[in-house]
Amino acid sequence: MTDRKEEIAANLAKVEERIAAACAAAGRAREEVTLVVVTKTYPASDVRILSELGVRHVAENRDQDAAPKAAECADLPLTWHFVGQLQTNKVRSVVGYAGFVQSVDRARLVSALSREAVRAGRGIGCLIQVALDAGASGRGERGGVAPAGVAELADLVAGSEGLRLGGLMTVAPLSGEYAGREQAAFERLMDLSTDLRRDHPAANMVSAGMSADLEQAVAAGATHVRVGSAVLGVRPGLG
Repeated sequence: MTDRKEEIAANLAKVEERIAAACAAAGRAREEVTLVVVTKTYPASDVRILSELGVRHVAENRDQDAAPKAAECADLPLTWHFVGQLQTNKVRSVVGYAGFVQSVDRARLVSALSREAVRAGRGIGCLIQVALDAGASGRGERGGVAPAGVAELADLVAGSEGLRLGGLMTVAPLSGEYAGREQAAFERLMDLSTDLRRDHPAANMVSAGMSADLEQAVAAGATHVRVGSAVLGVRPGLG
């Protein structure tokens, strides 16, 4: 085993222990939570190591980095999640490799995703990104739609060819009433998920929590946690 593989394996084991402990504390089965490893800024060789270690879900936030990486790893049994802000001119590329887009936050993006999914003959899972720091504009600092806009956007996704409504995603906000209150933020997301599932029972994915706050997300009921640095180490600086 290479030094890098040993490093990732050790980190992965620690994260698994954290998730298992959080599930036990919340009275949940470990199988209820899916680990999505965020591989942004890391090379395809790390993605290959993750696959060898049993990881099946990886995430990227920039198409220009993700597309060549996904192509290089096309032989691996992986599901790719796109988690960054997605511009409509990148949709065709993203639809080519992503199984899920977790950052759906506006009608124009839904239309573009549907058009390209149909063209490619693919079914794309969509999560509505909820901005718990949304101001008067109805959008958050890091994208997302205000809670009041979730239902309308969800209906649009559910009625769009080539798309399936997976559920909700959020990033713990840095400002607003939930700043520094990750547990409360994730519990709010769960409340919104409960509301959503009244109309869309199959939309049961709740993506929340990262390296620093995955325990709070699991406690709140998240089904997916997005972990990068705790598995792959401190990210190298971007040029």
